[in-house]
Amino acid sequence: MRLTFMHCTRLASSPSSSLTIMSYPRLTTEQMLRKDQKTIYRQGTRVAVSAIYMDLETFLQRADLLADLSAFCQAHSYDALVAMTIFFSTQNEPVRQLAIFCPHVVLRMTICGVLERSQSPPLDLTPLLSTHPNLQAYFQGNTQVSRKKLLPLLHEALSAYLDSMHIPTGQPETGSVSREQGDKDLDRAGDSLISGLSQDEEDPPLPPTPVNSLVDECPLDRGLPKLSAEAIFEKCCQISLSQATAASSSNK
Repeated sequence: MRLTFMHCTRLASSPSSSLTIMSYPRLTTEQMLRKDQKTIYRQGTRVAVSAIYMDLETFLQRADLLADLSAFCQAHSYDALVAMTIFFSTQNEPVRQLAIFCPHVVLRMTICGVLERSQSPPLDLTPLLSTHPNLQAYFQGNTQVSRKKLLPLLHEALSAYLDSMHIPTGQPETGSVSREQGDKDLDRAGDSLISGLSQDEEDPPLPPTPVNSLVDECPLDRGLPKLSAEAIFEKCCQISLSQATAASSSNK
């Protein structure tokens, strides 16, 4: 069956699917952050980048959130945390928001400054009211900027920060979060649809066509390629944009 935009939006926006995809109500804050996380690091400075599939306001209202964020960064030696939230509005339009948590003033201001000033790509950030000095939240106007496109900006921010602190910069590195023994509970909480969330690909590649599937090993024997939640949302955005363009052209 062909996956249409309507199928994607129903999957992403229905209350039952929000529980099925991520089971967020049953997850701790740390489990939510580690469910779909990348880590960038340079010269001992580490930044966690987590994708969260819910409204940022709902996430920020979690009990003891700031204490949980601080404990999360301390436990895993992160200097900063960037949370990227994404969900679909009632009009089936993608909504992206950002939250930067960082107790280090200079690093936090550097990250926020680079993201706010970025023109390639432009994020179109609008600051949201925050009651905590260590946390800055934004509404992201340009919903086409996914985490994959945000990572180079964060590398740029790390370089600028290290330059300001007169620390020699090395090669940027990006890594996926490692699974620990305690993540077994997390894996049981999430559903099999998002089993490959650590892959942050916009268009996951299809397996190559075998020369002779009766003789050679068929790649499909290993199962279909894993889809990430980010990939599903990105594909929905692309379908929505193409449909809107087609509709506009037909009206003319």
